[in-house]
Amino acid sequence: MHAFWRLAARRLMALPAMLLGVTLLVFVVLQFSPNDPAYNALGVGASAEARAAYAEEHGLDDPLPVRYADFIGQLLQGDLGLTAPPATPVADRIVTAFPLTLQLTLLGMLGAIVFALVVGLAGALWRDRWPDHVTRVVSVAGVATPSFWLAILLIQQFALTLPVFPTGGYVNPVDSVSGWLMSLALPAIAIAVPVGAQLARLLRTSMVEEIDRDYVRTAIGNGLPRWLVVRSALRNALITPLTVLGLRFGYALSGAVVIETIFDLPGMGELLLTGVVNGDVALVQGAVLTIAVAFLAVNLVIDLLYLVVNPRIREV
Repeated sequence: MHAFWRLAARRLMALPAMLLGVTLLVFVVLQFSPNDPAYNALGVGASAEARAAYAEEHGLDDPLPVRYADFIGQLLQGDLGLTAPPATPVADRIVTAFPLTLQLTLLGMLGAIVFALVVGLAGALWRDRWPDHVTRVVSVAGVATPSFWLAILLIQQFALTLPVFPTGGYVNPVDSVSGWLMSLALPAIAIAVPVGAQLARLLRTSMVEEIDRDYVRTAIGNGLPRWLVVRSALRNALITPLTVLGLRFGYALSGAVVIETIFDLPGMGELLLTGVVNGDVALVQGAVLTIAVAFLAVNLVIDLLYLVVNPRIREV
């Protein structure tokens, strides 16, 4: 247990450096945006003198390192700036939108994990038999299916042809839990299928390698219950799928932006689209930074899961 907390502390100590790198990357990249914050704030009719005064007041003419230091100082106070008129705090917009994106991503990843466990284990335990062939076809088809295309097919089939689910919109779980599930079901499936199919292929391969190892054959030969052997082999086989799960979670978080747009969900996707269309650098910067920090947090959790799944890593 001490080794677990020691490694967890090492990961946490590295987190501030990674966060600083993410903020630097996001800040520098968005400084090359052709959009002029003074132009967006003051409008089309603003004079050159007014735009120059705005830039002077907000430090837009300062050197890049000075502006970055100011940005970090504001960030430490929870200030991400103001949106283009009508001016509202970017942090308030993100606090409103991000929970929906997080809910959608978590539902999608939960579906992906269940899909991967069922399909991957079936393929490994019945290797080269008909269940393996069926799950192989299903997983390959899932990997080849883009989320946005699947989302459109789901709307056409289950919202228009068979009006079971809504075509879009979001229901707050405070108002109706069933309505919340119905509003997020199709978007979550669109995210879950490609991710789950990829994880299933990896899990099937890792599980087959574990089943072929000597300790598994010895355990089966000694008469240990099959479910106990499968459970032990599964723990060792989960390392590679966990690594990919961490990466895919980040991609699903950013991919949810596209799915939200298709299903008209007021999450980070709508926020980013609004920022890009209006040339609102502060809004885009805040949204991208939030997604990047969430990606780091998820991978930190995945690193800690390694320690739980495979005790041998605690000794590294």
